[in-house]
Amino acid sequence: MTDLVIRALTPSDADLFLSLHDTALVGRGAFGHRYATVADGGDYRPDWTWAALRGGTLVARAAWWGAPDDTAPIALDWFDFAPGEEAAGAELLRRAPFRSEYSLLVPPGWREAPDVRAAAEARIDAARAAGMEVLVERYRYTWTPECPLPERPGRLTFRPEPDDGVILDVLRRVHSVTLDAHARRAIEGPGGLEAAAQEELDFFRWCPSPREWWQLAYTPDGEVTGIHVPAHNPSGPCIGFIGVVPEARGHGYGYDLLVECTRSLVERGAESIAGATDRGNAPMAAAFARAGHPVTQERIDLVFPQG
Repeated sequence: MTDLVIRALTPSDADLFLSLHDTALVGRGAFGHRYATVADGGDYRPDWTWAALRGGTLVARAAWWGAPDDTAPIALDWFDFAPGEEAAGAELLRRAPFRSEYSLLVPPGWREAPDVRAAAEARIDAARAAGMEVLVERYRYTWTPECPLPERPGRLTFRPEPDDGVILDVLRRVHSVTLDAHARRAIEGPGGLEAAAQEELDFFRWCPSPREWWQLAYTPDGEVTGIHVPAHNPSGPCIGFIGVVPEARGHGYGYDLLVECTRSLVERGAESIAGATDRGNAPMAAAFARAGHPVTQERIDLVFPQG
């Protein structure tokens, strides 16, 4: 068999990425949705786009993504390979210099469709062969004006908090007992709970939406209940974060926070709102369903081991 050549693409041959016939029903770019370089008005950089070539023919491809100001990619956004080239795909991931999370998008109920399941599992198997492991499966939601707009329950009051130290303290409390797999992974790392809270705060700052949108929630007697962060990521409006402090759980306040976050974005003109939660986070999934946010995709997140 012809030797495999694995390399980054260049601005002059970035179109090579599109030479692989895309028969897949999954994983077509979680963030950019279509492949085009920044120079051509797209979201991808040639030096973050890698190809596996056999005899000059593209047999596997991977594109990492980051926001315009990012100096390193934050996610492996696109990964696939020609039929029978799973090993080439795994070798591509092993040799490329990035260790970002792989976010694989699939349709809802993907395991019930044989073709979709086969395509998804082939990618998962190749990523595992490269040393990655499944961290979590997530639901992705999209609220649009065709969906119900829930009324505010009126149980909580909301106000901005300008002090990042106060925000960080609330995030520590939220993550001290959490169902979120990404937060648990951060807590298990060298920085512990502090790193998990800081990671969330860094994400809020990374989003291009205004700082003053972040709000804490309070009970009528002035106790902090949680935090909601309506945001814009580079793709558009999103539910940036919903968190309830442990001592306030058991009252369904996650729903109240989600409603406030949704309405806040709608009142600012949003006509499509993205959201997500872990499949295993039953309380938050129930809140999304009750608030009228339909599941429009599922996502499988794979990571390299820490350390």
